[in-house]
Amino acid sequence: MQKITLPERPDWCAHAQEVGFTFADMHGEPYWDETSAYAFTLTQIENDIEDPSTELHAMCREAVAEIIASEELMTRLAIPDAHRDLVADSWRGGDPEIYGRFDLAYDGTNPAKLLEYNADTPTSLYESAAFQWQWLEDHLKAGALPEGTDQFNGIHEALVARFGDVFEQDSDLHFTAVADNPEDYGTVEAMGWAAREAGLGAHYCDLDKIGLSDDGHFLDDQDRRIAVLFKLYPWEDLLRDDYAAHIQGSGCLFLEPAWKALLSNKGLLPVLWQMFEGHPNLLPAFFEADVADALAGRGPAAPACADAFDRAAAELAEAHVRKPILSREGASVTIHQSGKVIEQSQNSDYAEHPRILQAYAPLPTFDGFRPVIGSWIVGESCAGIGIREDRSRITQDLSRFKPHYIVA
Repeated sequence: MQKITLPERPDWCAHAQEVGFTFADMHGEPYWDETSAYAFTLTQIENDIEDPSTELHAMCREAVAEIIASEELMTRLAIPDAHRDLVADSWRGGDPEIYGRFDLAYDGTNPAKLLEYNADTPTSLYESAAFQWQWLEDHLKAGALPEGTDQFNGIHEALVARFGDVFEQDSDLHFTAVADNPEDYGTVEAMGWAAREAGLGAHYCDLDKIGLSDDGHFLDDQDRRIAVLFKLYPWEDLLRDDYAAHIQGSGCLFLEPAWKALLSNKGLLPVLWQMFEGHPNLLPAFFEADVADALAGRGPAAPACADAFDRAAAELAEAHVRKPILSREGASVTIHQSGKVIEQSQNSDYAEHPRILQAYAPLPTFDGFRPVIGSWIVGESCAGIGIREDRSRITQDLSRFKPHYIVA
């Protein structure tokens, strides 16, 4: 794994505007950055990222079954009482999943470590699936990369196949996101593009324009019934909205399904550690309430995790990360080392939520930037990666997206 300086395409900005990639710059800062790229060997991709990601997803599915069978875990993941049956029934009924994105710490040598799973509403899809592939093709055509150079990127093709597997030809799907958010719309349009290529109807409607019929069906802005809805709106918010009471009887299939609320929750991480302690791609993780006193030397860990905590105590004491179970873009995350806070997010939007503790896996540093591997799952398999980098140890909303390639 290397970071290689490469020439920028002279017309990439114009091309970005032409294809609707209007968020290539955000808040006066570059988001898409092709002044350099990350290079991997095929072995690193296949053995260190692709296969472990597919295995991690299978483990996450096992965790779903564990969580829905436990009222205690449903409580710890803050699933509202009124909608626990909705979440459980979506799993037991086999509601299909389409996609998700693992965030991995990987330095090219040691096993990749799972930082979190963006399993419900992951963004950066368009730039991962399409724009970085165009970057590769343009560089090959210009001779800036050797002939035969590849990229781990079958994301779009996998989405097309997944939509085709789940839905019958000519089925009508609806897609929604919060209005006037170019990044969210880019993700939704990338999904709609794949659905249309799979032979499905794809209709977009702003989230705030979705209504409810007298007989309890969701309607789009043209009063058409919504039978299938891909919503780029997190379940943790949706389950607390007034409309949540109408989901169960609406006859509407939601994508991602309600059971994904369990995987997009950072409470998943201690559940995984409890189930698969010592797995090479996992970091020790615990609910803060169970181990805070023990870590501070004020008392024992909770009996259910005391032995596991004892085995991880030295690693956690050396360095750990505290994360709210519900958080986005690094909000309210703190990194602790030897009893001191060494980095803290300035965004405290999620500070009121319960937290988990996770052993700290330092990101590698290249030219002052720290990359996170976004490993895309489509269906149940890993289909490609995207990379974001940040000067901060905590990857945040102003991180840069970097293209990658596989060394020929």
